[in-house]
Formats: sequence, structure tokens, C-alpha cells
Amino acid sequence: MITSRQNQQMKRIMLLEKKAGARREQGLFVAEGKKMFSEAPRDWLRGVYVSERFLRDPGAGKMLSGVEYEVVADTVFEQISDTVTPQGIISLVQMPRYQLSGLLRGERTHLLILEGIQDPGNLGTMLRTAEGAGVTGVIVNRTTADLFAPKTIRSTMGSIYRMPYFIAENLAETVRKIKEQGVRIFAAHLSGERQYDRADYTKATAFLIGSEGSGLSEEISALSDERLRIPMEGAVESLNAAVSAALLMYEAKRQRDRSSSPERSL
Repeated sequence: MITSRQNQQMKRIMLLEKKAGARREQGLFVAEGKKMFSEAPRDWLRGVYVSERFLRDPGAGKMLSGVEYEVVADTVFEQISDTVTPQGIISLVQMPRYQLSGLLRGERTHLLILEGIQDPGNLGTMLRTAEGAGVTGVIVNRTTADLFAPKTIRSTMGSIYRMPYFIAENLAETVRKIKEQGVRIFAAHLSGERQYDRADYTKATAFLIGSEGSGLSEEISALSDERLRIPMEGAVESLNAAVSAALLMYEAKRQRDRSSSPERSL
């Protein structure tokens, strides 16, 4: 049993929780909690750590069946946990790797492209919503919050294991490559002329969403085929970035469901 936070394995967990550079260098991220453990592909697991208290749970044995794990003293586990109320299980998980080409699915392509999203909770929520809306991939630039930060991971509620992603070193160049593949690019923008639910998203589509504070940069929004507006009443000037993304992604899903099965939309 591990009884000190000075243990090298505990130091490694804390480093991976705090440092994006360490995560990238080691190709690992920390996933905390029962749900994140139970949904993780078993061949992605690179370490599992459980508290003494966790092992006293009647369902612990079944959950851990077939998995090697280390037991951590309760007091130490509380120190290495990134949550206020630890559930008693932490997993080290190998980062998945995807190529941009793997996110493109011909006319079924449905992409979410994010520029400068700062809030990890928003980012994780977008990944989770993207999975629900049938998005084929999420693209982020380097100024967007880290996909593998602990708060982002928790907010995905497991979608990080299933949603293909691509981190663009040069977002403008990546958008141009996507356009060359016949994908129509729509930007959520305050200057948009067409209301978001009046455009056609039944063919290959990508949505551009900018940062919570300043929106899309002019360079990136200029690459869009069309700027869209989300109508708002009252004194509201803009919506939360995750909410805007959800409206667009689910409108695309609604249109595609209706076009493939008219009876389903009734």
C-alpha cells in the first residue's frame, strides 16, 4: 500500500494533473472517478489507484475484476485527488491519437472547430455534446484549453474516450485543408446575416466557434463560407460558447435525421 505522497507514482499523478507539458510528453492523462474508470478502454489503462475506503465498497471487487491496481492510503489519496469529494479511484490513461483524415467522413462529415476556448468545463461539455449530436470530430487550436486537463476530462463524462479530435498547430491552414475536401464551413458570428436554422447542414459541414470573450478571430471567420447568427431577445448580446455550439450541432443532427428518415421528425 502507498502511504506517502512522496512516492514516485503519487508525484507522477500530481505532475500529470498540473502540467499540460508533462501530459503531452508522457502521452498520459489522469481520469478520476468511477465513471471515467468504467468507460475507459482497458487497453488504454496505464495505472489504476484506489483508496482504502474505495475497497470497502461492496461493488469494488466486481468493478476492479481483471484489472491490476495499487492501493493508496485514504489520507494520501485525498492529497493527490483533483476533486473536492474523491470517489476513491484514479486512472492513468494513454492519450488516443487521431489523424485529420480520420475525422472526415465524406458527406457525413460533421465537425466542430474551436478557436481559443478558455474554459475547460465549456470544452469538456462541447465534446460531450458533440458525441450526442453525432459529430465526426472536434478540432481545436493551441490557444484552446487543454483537452486533457482534469476539469476538461471530468466535463466530458467519458466522451473523451470516443470523440475523435485533432489539435491544429495552424488552425487557418487546417480549415483550408478541410474546405478542399468539400466541407462547407459555417461560423457562429454576431455579424451573421442568416439565422442558424435556415442554412442546410445535410451535407459535409463544419461549425466554427470562437472564444467566450472575443469570439472568432477575423482571420478564421474570414475562411468561413457563411456567417450565422443565433437570434436573441432582451439585452443579451451573446450566448455561452458551449450553448451556441450545441444549438448548431443539434440543428445539423435534426436536419440529417429528418432527411434520412422523414417519419422520425414527426
